[in-house]
Amino acid sequence: MNVLVWQWGRRGGGPRIAVEVAEAMNLLPGVRGLLSLSDRAEVMTGPSPPACDLPVAPYGGMAGFLWRLALAPVTIPWLVRRLRALRPDLAVCAMAGPLDLLILAALRLRRIPLAVIVHDADPHPGDILPVMVRLQRLIVRQADLIVTLSVHVADRLRAQGLIGPGAKLAVIPHPPRHFGPPPPPPFAHGGNMRLLFFGRLLPYKGLDLLAEALRLTAAPSRLDVRIVGSGPESPALAALRDMPGVTVENRWVAEHEIGAIIAWSDALVLPYREASQSGAAAAAIAARRFVVATRVGGLIEQMQGHELARLCAPDAQSLAAAFQSLLAERATFVAPSPKPDDWSWQDFAAALLAHAAGAGAGTLQQPATVAAPTR
Repeated sequence: MNVLVWQWGRRGGGPRIAVEVAEAMNLLPGVRGLLSLSDRAEVMTGPSPPACDLPVAPYGGMAGFLWRLALAPVTIPWLVRRLRALRPDLAVCAMAGPLDLLILAALRLRRIPLAVIVHDADPHPGDILPVMVRLQRLIVRQADLIVTLSVHVADRLRAQGLIGPGAKLAVIPHPPRHFGPPPPPPFAHGGNMRLLFFGRLLPYKGLDLLAEALRLTAAPSRLDVRIVGSGPESPALAALRDMPGVTVENRWVAEHEIGAIIAWSDALVLPYREASQSGAAAAAIAARRFVVATRVGGLIEQMQGHELARLCAPDAQSLAAAFQSLLAERATFVAPSPKPDDWSWQDFAAALLAHAAGAGAGTLQQPATVAAPTR
């Protein structure tokens, strides 16, 4: 069985997730994972680029995007020829992207079943462009299998009327995301407690709640705080920069840096006002870090079973209380014994194929049943 996984973005989590899923497919008996990425994707230019079976040329800006669409009469037949050579039995969209209309047309012409992984059902403020929301909904309506990473997102898709009577919907949890070997346990450095906010610096991420929570914390001199990620400047970032013990790094973080940034921390802070699920949380779970997260959206599901998770209400007072509790807990903290992940990308890939076979997508053979973890 050949499974093509594609994501044509250049940076961020989309290409990495495509790599994880395609490589996990290769670990399953009788399955060959095929990968399609932009040839300028960050994961392709790193020190250990993955094998890419269908590289595509990127575009620059709106003019480049429109030019690529204008070339559709040439590009779609080329994609059809490449698909004929690769012979995929199933295509998996790892994350929707602007040029997906081209490969969707080629997949229809080749009558290849389609599965789509939906990360967000609703646009977050400052995050997904409206055109991307419409494109994702188009892909969802055409998919033989719709995969969400949380029940929260699945419920939102149902509420939007995107799950038709014949559509197959599966909720498959987000596996931990490893960025190198596990670092030393929290607090092993012996200094101040280290809090890390990592990810896009967007309004819904609650940076204003974090700033106010740090003001309310009784012992701020015992905290070192890093804010690392990219986004528009804001009053919340300005307030955080002015606080003692807080550093703000508003910049794009290359993938090879992520492991060291996560390892620096004792706890990741997710003060979000809304969320579907979090890639930063998945990295924290893999690195066995504490996670202080608000009880919003899919974060509640994602944190279930993670013994170092500390959930609180989405307000500054609750966040401050969680910081105080973690400071007190530090004195008696004993790092849990290392153990293998209870849910891996290989498990994710097997579950996706099992659901695809159950949806009657083409002539897929159903692999061994894989049960999702309780968290």
